This record gives sequence, C-alpha cells and structure tokens, in this order.
Amino acid sequence: MSLPIAHQPLDAVVPAVTQECLEKGHTERKQAVRLDTMRVPSAEALLSAHAWGAACAGRPPAARLPLIVMSPTLLPRPDVNPIVRETRSVYRSLLGGGFADMRRMPSEVIHDADKCTVHRYEPTATTDPTALPVLLIPPMAATPVCFDLRRGCSMVEFLLDESRPTYLVDYGDISTLRDQDLGLEHWIDEVLPDAIEAALADSGAPGIHLVGWCLGGILEMFTTAAHPDLPIASVTSIASPFDFGEVRVLGPVRVLETLTGGLLTTGIVRTLGGIPGRLNGLIYRWLDPVKQIKKPFVQLQSRDDPDTLAQIEAVDVLMDTMEAYPGRSISQIYHSLIRTNRMSRGELHLKDGRVVELGSVTVPVMAIAGTGDLFFAPPASAHHVATLLTNSPRVRLETAPGGHLGVLTGRTARDTTWAYVQEFLSAHDRADQR
Repeated sequence: MSLPIAHQPLDAVVPAVTQECLEKGHTERKQAVRLDTMRVPSAEALLSAHAWGAACAGRPPAARLPLIVMSPTLLPRPDVNPIVRETRSVYRSLLGGGFADMRRMPSEVIHDADKCTVHRYEPTATTDPTALPVLLIPPMAATPVCFDLRRGCSMVEFLLDESRPTYLVDYGDISTLRDQDLGLEHWIDEVLPDAIEAALADSGAPGIHLVGWCLGGILEMFTTAAHPDLPIASVTSIASPFDFGEVRVLGPVRVLETLTGGLLTTGIVRTLGGIPGRLNGLIYRWLDPVKQIKKPFVQLQSRDDPDTLAQIEAVDVLMDTMEAYPGRSISQIYHSLIRTNRMSRGELHLKDGRVVELGSVTVPVMAIAGTGDLFFAPPASAHHVATLLTNSPRVRLETAPGGHLGVLTGRTARDTTWAYVQEFLSAHDRADQR
C-alpha cells in the first residue's frame, strides 16, 4: 500500500494535533501528529513499525509522541480546480481562443458599389443634433475590423456612446489579379468622394469629419487636397506616415532598392499583381519582430488575465483577414514613400502626371502618433505632416501609447486617442469653421 504523499516531509503535508487532544484520546479525528521538528523518510516508511522505531531511535521517551496514520482514502484531497483552470486558460490562449467578444457593432449598408460599401452604425445613445457625422477610413489592406476590433476596444462603439453619428467605408474583397490596375487615384477620385457624399446624403448634415488609420489617413488627406469642394469639416490621421526618412528600420531597404534600381520590389509586385492578403498579414505582424517572438510567453504569463488574452486574440483575427494591395497602388505607395520619399515634400504623383499637394488642404487637421510605433509610422514621421499643411487653419499633433495598431484600438486608446478624436471633432462640428 502506498500513499500519494510519498517522500514528503510529514510536517509539510499533515496538520498538527495538540498534545491536549492526544491526552484526551481524541483519536477519532484521525489526524496525524507533527513530530516536532523530526522528519520522516517517506510516507511508506510511516507504515512500517521497524522504520518508525528507527526514526525514533535515540530520542527520549518523552519526545516520542504517538503517531496516528490516516488511511489513504481519508487523506485531504488536493483541490484540482486551479489545475483545471490553468489548463483551460493555457489551451484557450494558445489554441482555443474564445476570450474576445468579437460581435461587431450593428450597422446598415446605405451605399453599395464596387470597392465602396458605406455602413451607418446604429446609435447606442441619443444622437447629438449638433454633432456632424464622422466617416472612418481604413487602409486598403485592413478590413473594417480595425475600427471595431472587439467590444470594449472598439472606436466605433466609443463614438456611438458619445452620441456621434458614425459611418465607415468598406472596400470589400481586393484581388491582386482582378484589381491589380487600380491606382491611388481610384480611391482619391472615386471611392472616398462617393463615400463622403453617401454619408452626407444619408445624414442630411452640412459637413462631415474624416478619420483614417495608417494608409487611410494618407488617402483622406490627399482626397481633401484634391477635392476642396467637398464639405469636409476636419481630417484626423492616426499612425499615418508622411516621411519614411524617419523610419530608421527601413534604411537598409532603401539602400538595397537604390543599388538595384528598384528592380527587386517592382519585380515582386509585377509577378504577384500586388501584395496578397496573407503576405500583408505577415508583414504587419513582423514589423515588430520582438513582439512576435515574445507573444507565446506573454500569453502564458497572462493566462489569468482574460482581457490581455482577448486583445491578442482580436488582433490575430484582424491580421488573418487582411486584404491585398493592388499592384498599381502599392507601386505608387512604394515609389512615393520608400524609394523617393516624395511624400515628405507633400506631393503625390498620380496617373497622367497629375500631382496633388497637401498645401491645398484648407481644413483643420489632427495627426496622432503611437509612442511605440517604431517600424511604420514613428511620431516624427506621423507629425511631419504639420510642415506640409501650409494652408490649414489649425494643425494639432498628439501622441498616445501603443504601436501601429495599439494607438488606434489598444486598451488605453479610450482615454487617449479616442478622447483626442472626440474632443477635436466636437471643436469643429460647425461646418462653417473650415
């Protein structure tokens, strides 16, 4: 017969019984007695009278306290609930998921055209009649999930709770083959102006705010410059790079492209017809390689922190649903931002030699940068736009905690980025302030 506490010190696994209980013969409690400071070799040895005698040898009789050994079936059973909870947490965090509330905020499609589906979100609070609507503009590769990551970390949810009429433009499925000839002019001259007019027609408002993340911030900025007739009340860019010279990590890439005359990237884009969605997901993930390497360890360390695990899960869903960059668009971005960095001068060269300049923007602008966004739009790059907006009546620059995505929809965004956005929009809700 063996006990499950084998080879454990007796005074570490059984409770003590007072000498008074022993003298009164309270043996029905079936509790073992701790032998003062004596250690016994093992639980099996306790069942052997010979071993017991050997263990007590050399001790004075007064020190030899009676020992009552419990039956194995009467030993206190370990609490397995923590073990089960830990196992479940590890499984769900690494394989199972299910921590994040991924329900999307309810919306209705008010306009549906190729590459331009406009959603109007259902209000969650009484709409403020003085608040102008806001149109959220994602980058090409990201789905609308970026603005509605999960319940509790959703910019859409926040704006609705602040009584702000909220719209979003969705580009739908983008194919590297079918859409490879679509350039930036398609978004600047067709998609975004159509989305703006659809939201204005639906809301009946005299003006509209634009809020864009990443490349969406660049697209909205040049759309505003190219179409001064649109009733845009303000423009807010979040983690949008305007000077890739400040992105130090891309220095070796620029050197390589200069040596090869740009043939490497151009050849890849022409061969693939653009950048496929899966590849975009990998690129976004590994823009911060240290974070990706540490991710499994963070998940294990946070197994008792459902909110952290929910955030990791929701970000993974966004990365797994990335769309493609069309070939012509990514080539324009590459040449304007990375190879020549002409965008740092406020210029965007489009089809047929047309040039759009940010100096034509005449509305208030806010640019928000993430303090941890070191690989795509560091603060110096995101804030560089202020030097290009020579005719804007007001330019506000802000920084907020988080990396490239975290600054938009991280767990601290509610008190930083989103609060800055709502404050800025409220300050420019009158269309005649442009």
